[in-house]
Amino acid sequence: MSFPVQGSAAVVSPERRAEILAAPGFGKHFTDHMAIATWTKGAGWHDAAVVPYGPLQLDPAAAVLHYAQEVFEGMKVYRHADGSVWSFRPEANAARLARSARRLALPEVPEQMFLEAVTSLVRADEAWVPSGGESSLYLRPFMVATEAFLGVRSAHEVKFLVIASPAGSYFTGGVKPVSIWLSQDYTRAAFGGTGSAKCGGNYAASLAAQDEAHEHGCDQVCFLDATERRYVEELGGMNLFFVHDDGTIVTPELTGTILEGITRASILELAEDLGHEVSERRVSIDEWREGVASGRITEVFACGTAAVVTPVGKLVSRDGELVHGTGGPGEVTATIRRQLLDVQYGRAQDPHGWMTRLV
Repeated sequence: MSFPVQGSAAVVSPERRAEILAAPGFGKHFTDHMAIATWTKGAGWHDAAVVPYGPLQLDPAAAVLHYAQEVFEGMKVYRHADGSVWSFRPEANAARLARSARRLALPEVPEQMFLEAVTSLVRADEAWVPSGGESSLYLRPFMVATEAFLGVRSAHEVKFLVIASPAGSYFTGGVKPVSIWLSQDYTRAAFGGTGSAKCGGNYAASLAAQDEAHEHGCDQVCFLDATERRYVEELGGMNLFFVHDDGTIVTPELTGTILEGITRASILELAEDLGHEVSERRVSIDEWREGVASGRITEVFACGTAAVVTPVGKLVSRDGELVHGTGGPGEVTATIRRQLLDVQYGRAQDPHGWMTRLV
C-alpha cells in the first residue's frame, strides 16, 4: 500500500526549522507531515496518504476515548556523516506493533504497509532529520480505535498514523547514571494482562509510581512482579541489565509481563559479539541487592529507544539506598552503548543487517 503525499502543508520556514533543530528537546516539535490510513471492518485498510500534520477530528464517542483501544511504537531515524538517512530495525517495530494489535483486538498493519508509511513520511520531511551529536528523528507509529460506539467490543473503525519529532541528545552533558526508585506498592502488569503489548494503558498505570519516584528524588521507577512482589521486571519505560564480575550479562526473562524491547534484543546480540555470556532469567530484588553489596554485580544499566543505554547509579527504596560501584557508568555499559550508537550512526559495520536506508 502506497502513501502518496497529499495536500499542501504549512511548511515551517527553513530559519525556524534550523532554530528547532539546534535545540529540539524531545517530543516538543513535530514535522510538517504525518502518514495516515483507515481500517474499517469489511473493507480493510484504505485511504493511505501522507498529509499535512494537524489535529485529528474524533467523535466524543470514539472507542479509544472510553476503552483505551490503542497501541503505539517508538523508533528513530539517523542521519549518517554522508547525509544519508537510516532507520534501525524497522521490521522489528512492525512485528511488535502487530503483536500489540493482536492483544488489544486491533487490526494488524502489514509489515510492508508499516515500512511504506515510515519511508514515505521520512522522505517527505527529510529536512527535519537532524545531524550531529546523538540527535535523531523520533517516529511514533500508532493506532487508535475511532469508531463512534459505546458498546464494549473491538472497534469496527481504526486509524493508523505515523508522526515525527526531531530529538536531541538524551544526555546533554555526558552520560549520567540514573537513580531508581523501587515501587513496592504498585505493579506494572500481571500474567495474562497487557504487559507485553506497547499500549498507552501500561504507561498510564506506571505514572503514579513514577510520580512517587520523583518525590523521592529518583529519575525512574522499577517494578516487581505482581504475584510474588520479589522478581525484577522493568522500569517505567526501559528494560534492565545486570553485569556480573565474571563478565556474564543477565536481563529479566520475558514472562508475558515485560515489553520485548528492540534495544534489549539488540544488546543481547551485541553483548555476545563482544564475548559476553548472556542470560535471560528471573532476577529477584534480593539478588540485585546482595549482588551489588558483595561486588558480584558490578554494573546495572537500563535500555530503551530514547536513552539507548543508561547506567544505573543507585537503587532507592523504603529500606534505604544502594549505590552501584562508584555511582558512574561502568566499562561494560559504556562499551555496549558506544557499539550500538556506532552502528546506528554508521560509524561501525552492521553485521546483523539492522540498518535500512530511507533517503
